[in-house]
Amino acid sequence: QVQLVESGGGLVQAGGSLRLSCAASVRTFRRYAMGWFRQAPGKEREFVAAISWSGGDTYYADSVKGRFTISGDNAKMTVYLQMNSLKPEDTAVYYCAAATNSLYDYARRYPHEYDYWGQGTQVTVSR
Repeated sequence: QVQLVESGGGLVQAGGSLRLSCAASVRTFRRYAMGWFRQAPGKEREFVAAISWSGGDTYYADSVKGRFTISGDNAKMTVYLQMNSLKPEDTAVYYCAAATNSLYDYARRYPHEYDYWGQGTQVTVSR
């Protein structure tokens, strides 16, 4: 069983920055691909960013490319999402996810590829 706990959300003005963290309680974190998704009110959950278990492959949604950076720290069993130049349309609940099937080392972008999900952290960007 894997537990994921997100933190770092909050209220920020447009143009500001936040760093989200996702801590995993798992024995062998280094073999997990990780991802971030978000869901705004009245909208479906959407992909934000992903990183392969080795860290060698990352993938971003077009809407956040160049502004967000995903990274991982295997020693701390934590994945991060650095969010810069935030916009009001980035407002959402952000969820991290872990994929335990790591046969292939690539960044996964689809929800069905993930096995575990965190409870989410709210990010609100004001104008």
